[in-house]
Amino acid sequence: MSDEKDPKTSSSSLHSTVRVRIIDTTSYIHDLPAAAFLSPEFSGLSKLSGPSFSFLIEHPSSRSLLFDLGIRKDWENLPPITTRRIELMQCKLHVQKGVREQLEEHGVNVKDIEGIVWSHWHWDHTGDPSTFEKSTALIVGPGFISNFTPGYPIDKKGRILQSDLDGRELREISFDHNLKMGEFDAFDYFGDGSFYLLNSPGHAIGHMCGLARVTAEPDSFILMGGDICHHVGQFRPSTKHPLPEIITPHPFNRDSAAPCPGALFEHLLPDNDIRKPFYCVAGPKNGIQVAADLDAANQSITKLQAMDGLDEVLVVIAHDTSLLDVVDFFPKYADDFLAKGWSKKGKWLFLKDFVKAVKNMPELES
Repeated sequence: MSDEKDPKTSSSSLHSTVRVRIIDTTSYIHDLPAAAFLSPEFSGLSKLSGPSFSFLIEHPSSRSLLFDLGIRKDWENLPPITTRRIELMQCKLHVQKGVREQLEEHGVNVKDIEGIVWSHWHWDHTGDPSTFEKSTALIVGPGFISNFTPGYPIDKKGRILQSDLDGRELREISFDHNLKMGEFDAFDYFGDGSFYLLNSPGHAIGHMCGLARVTAEPDSFILMGGDICHHVGQFRPSTKHPLPEIITPHPFNRDSAAPCPGALFEHLLPDNDIRKPFYCVAGPKNGIQVAADLDAANQSITKLQAMDGLDEVLVVIAHDTSLLDVVDFFPKYADDFLAKGWSKKGKWLFLKDFVKAVKNMPELES
């Protein structure tokens, strides 16, 4: 394996690509308490709501993978420890279809999918692997097997279902290969530089991101972020992407011809610094901390900022509502995101979430 410093300087022998389709899984989470995930708290941002994206990765050799599955339709049948946690958070869940249903509706041969990658073990990403063939492996990050197997009900306190694992290969990824993509330890899944798994611990044990090279010469990549962040404001602005003086399109009204001054948001930034993100990962609150490892979570975000700083990388975190009206979803492909300008269009749209937090907001065109 090659040791690659960052995507744009990859070895000339590693220019294979995959095709990627972003799946809106029809999973939607309403009213998660933002303070459990994000710090500080801002007016109008006490709750988080959003989708849970999945990705279909198609290799030219006809091999294929899924990255995350969203929420299972029968989420009430998750392990008791998990359903209790959902109830305690007082959030609402809405799921119309499973990922397999969506794939088959559009003619994807689901039987040939060789693996499902879980970015991590949380219920809003694991979906229902039991709906897929036993020949489809389950691919997980470091520490998963020792911490989460066996599943429920074999382990009465289990946090995943044993039915997710039964009869299929459970493959735990090792990152002991001295391979880097950007600042992340990486695993070259197909062995040809087309798709990498990135070690991104912190939010959860074994958390991984995916990095797909979707075009070559020039290279472009889609970074599947999972829950490395829960809001784009955790990694933007940054030294690579400081808050612009003028923000376009207007985050409060994309059809507005009026300019949106970046200064409108500066008082919300740490030290009023236009190179620092709005949020960091929330620490303990009332004795509860969502992040498994707070320091590691913040370190992973710092690594993400370096990757996000490259114009040829489209970052898609799992619950990013700001991209819903920007990207094309399954059954369409996302490979030509660079030509379509999705990164530029979507980069600052997350600022719409701060509409109630800004001061002296000018009148906007209706």
